[in-house]
Amino acid sequence: MSGGGTARNFTLDFHPTGYGLRVHVQGVNGTFETTVAYWLGIAGEVRKRRPRGLLVVDDMEGEPPPEEDLMRFVKSMRGEGFEGVRIAYVERHAHQIPEVELASIMANEHGFVARVFDNEADAERWLRYGERRFNPRD
Repeated sequence: MSGGGTARNFTLDFHPTGYGLRVHVQGVNGTFETTVAYWLGIAGEVRKRRPRGLLVVDDMEGEPPPEEDLMRFVKSMRGEGFEGVRIAYVERHAHQIPEVELASIMANEHGFVARVFDNEADAERWLRYGERRFNPRD
């Protein structure tokens, strides 16, 4: 079973998995608005399906939002349905991993459970077996 969604300049392709939900994100990024828009699309599906784990595979072209927008982004995701969901984020562009990891650190400091990976196998392993914090969905 899969589902897809299109908005602006990106697509979201959802697939249920044994650990929860996988979403493949494709398109063009580079702005705060695009980042928020595609994460809100993911949030809607997370609220609907209520997975324990979420694997986000980022195949977006362009750069992530600038560092000064990262905290604003993290705060904008509070209350959107990611609470209690383990989020594994696969960044396909290795040179962008430090910026994405900074967003992950900020997210973890604000109550989210998120980690960045450079490949899907490690991300899936973490979702299935990695260190667990209290999860109200367990």
